[in-house]
Amino acid sequence: MHATKILEEADRLMTVCNSCRYCEGLCAVFPAMEMRRAFSDGDLNYLANLCHACGACYVDCQFSPPHEFDVNVPKTLAIARAESYAAYAWPRTLSGLFARNGIATSAIAAISVAAFIFGFTAWSDPSVLYGVHTGPGAFYASMPHHVMALLFGGAFLYAILALAMGVRAFWRDIGEPIGMRTDLASLWQAIKDASSLRYLDGGGVGCFDGEDQPTRRRRLFHHLTFYGFLLCFAATCVGTLYHYLLAREAPYPWWDLPVLLGTLGGIGLLIGPAGLLILKARRDQVLIDQTSAGMDTAFLAMLFLTSLTGISLLVGRDTATMGPLLALHLGVVFALFITLPYGKFVHGLYRFAALVRYAQERRGMAKGAASE
Repeated sequence: MHATKILEEADRLMTVCNSCRYCEGLCAVFPAMEMRRAFSDGDLNYLANLCHACGACYVDCQFSPPHEFDVNVPKTLAIARAESYAAYAWPRTLSGLFARNGIATSAIAAISVAAFIFGFTAWSDPSVLYGVHTGPGAFYASMPHHVMALLFGGAFLYAILALAMGVRAFWRDIGEPIGMRTDLASLWQAIKDASSLRYLDGGGVGCFDGEDQPTRRRRLFHHLTFYGFLLCFAATCVGTLYHYLLAREAPYPWWDLPVLLGTLGGIGLLIGPAGLLILKARRDQVLIDQTSAGMDTAFLAMLFLTSLTGISLLVGRDTATMGPLLALHLGVVFALFITLPYGKFVHGLYRFAALVRYAQERRGMAKGAASE
């Protein structure tokens, strides 16, 4: 017996697929499945997060609907994957709220923080809010740096703690191989697979995005989103080093490293999430977990709005609109931080952990075969 009905269904499908094995060359899910004869809850959650939802196995499967076996691996694993986010979330009490009301929760958090910053500035000195501030330290006319650092540093540290606890619970449940905690080769293989989105290609042909022929557009938009996020994070890190090590205060000139990194990352976070949202709307509904649509949309929307408000602030930072734009941008960033552990962001971390596990299993099998 499994903990949920969807895990029961996933077990049934994996049993059917293990007998057929027609799709073993499409991705990592089916070779990992073939290493097992029975499936625990942890095994099924591992396979669900190893799945990249390309849809190729549904198209290739001879037992997909309307066949009586009703094999729909992408949708079943998508539902199991979404349920695993809540199952491993820390603390568990917060995961359900965001899963059910992702867009509303994100919007309320963003508006609340933006209103707080707006009100804080208006209460302190109303003339500052719409004043023109230029040069180093201009951003801190609206809110002192130490207050801003305390507010957003706390939110960021909370997100890191909650994410780490979730990944820890997931890693323990999927069955970490004994004696392989320092397997750097498997870690490096997982980094290469994740950074290249190796298994988001349907076995080499691409993803099925609602058209007759597979395409690689979903892979492109994922890359723009992922690397755009990394560039924005790098910009924040460089800006932090500038402030504390070099005593240089934001805003920085447009040609300086934090601005260049943030601008490039912001462009990626405009195009990538927008493209993924369009593809999601066009995708065949038979492949999609409708129950988690709000969670997916909220995460992509928050990434898009973070970039949009950030670029708007860059354009308007030397005008009287800087104060309101800064309040809005910081509100969106704060909402993004506090919702990261309970939204679609965690799929990247769980998938990476699953890829590490898969690389370890393959190395273990290769060593076993070599010793025989």
